[in-house]
Amino acid sequence: MALEEVRGRIGRSFQEMHKTSNKDWMRLKSCLDEITCALLDADFPRLAVDEVERNSQEIINLPKASKKKGKLIYEVMLAKLSSKLDPGKSALIRGKLEPSIVMFIGLRGVDKTKTCAKYARYHRKKGFRPALVCADTFRIDAFVRLNKAAKDEVPLYGSYTTDPGTLAAEGIAKFKNDKRDLIIVDTSDRHKQYSTLFEEMRLLAESMNPARVVYVMDSSIGQAAFDQAQAFKQCFTRGVVIITNIHGNSKACGAISAVAAAKCPMILAETGEKREDFEAFEAEAFVRSLLKNPWDKPYEYTLRLMYHHYRRELGLEKNLLSHLGPSSCSKLNHEKYRRYTTIMESMTDEELDNPNVTQMSEERMMEIAEASKVDVKQVVQMMITFKIKAKGVMELEERSRNESDRPPKLRFSNV
Repeated sequence: MALEEVRGRIGRSFQEMHKTSNKDWMRLKSCLDEITCALLDADFPRLAVDEVERNSQEIINLPKASKKKGKLIYEVMLAKLSSKLDPGKSALIRGKLEPSIVMFIGLRGVDKTKTCAKYARYHRKKGFRPALVCADTFRIDAFVRLNKAAKDEVPLYGSYTTDPGTLAAEGIAKFKNDKRDLIIVDTSDRHKQYSTLFEEMRLLAESMNPARVVYVMDSSIGQAAFDQAQAFKQCFTRGVVIITNIHGNSKACGAISAVAAAKCPMILAETGEKREDFEAFEAEAFVRSLLKNPWDKPYEYTLRLMYHHYRRELGLEKNLLSHLGPSSCSKLNHEKYRRYTTIMESMTDEELDNPNVTQMSEERMMEIAEASKVDVKQVVQMMITFKIKAKGVMELEERSRNESDRPPKLRFSNV
């Protein structure tokens, strides 16, 4: 399951806990089941999920609680998962070392060369004066590929010599003389034999003494990342793992948890030409973004919530998180719900999760109408319906905010 889907499922479950009574054991248990299923579907280690589930179930079983049980469950999950995912070290570059040598290594097919060039361009925007050295003598077109990835934004040194050590030394010496403060060395890759790769790269690292060795890893390998990360850490005490292809990848959480378990500091990155950011992994910040704490702000009604409500009314989705009975909508409402769900399926995740989406432009509504093959008036009417529902839910939430043990029961009118 993709990271975005995991966040959505967990976030909706905690929202449901947010408005659930401490006494409603069945609903709290249903929410907990949905959260643990989402974590397992995202390839989180089962032992960690089982521990979180066990601790959360103990809270549900408490006869009394000083505050909302849902919030207590959130706090337990935040603490436990942050602890499990904490690699112990940060991958942040704290300041400019002059010069700082960073050596990139990786297996074939992980986009190491592109990531290497993006890393240089990223730090250039942060005020560094980076330079690239192509020490990949295995591929004939290595220099050309790195030069293309650098997009003429970062100076590059390379040649066709067969000795990568000599090539790296020459490039480093040149850029030291040019007063470059970040010298990034791209090296030869290997096809799946990471143990052989690490041994060869360890010898090369001894000749250039890098401040940091970066191992590029694709998140699609999931929990199998543990063995690679552990072997990498044993070879390189100053090693950092860059995990790419995070968004849209069903194994991303598994890879992140595996590298954290190996106690390797890591950086999260993305593949694709338009994705340039690098984010130093911080366990608590990552878990907070995953769990989406609804107690930090008032409950907000979104199009995604309306979408799932309509699908349940149409009998297209199991109602795991509430006790609504079977569909009782009329034929007229049935047609309207189906039309509205079709429209919402043509919208982006950002639009579905944005409570302020009512400010959508006329041009965007026309695009959605065309994509869903309906008249734009239907899109306008759906947005009016959403605005009415959102206002009603917010008013109900405001009235019940101080009633910690008697949550509001949301009744959706057939608007």
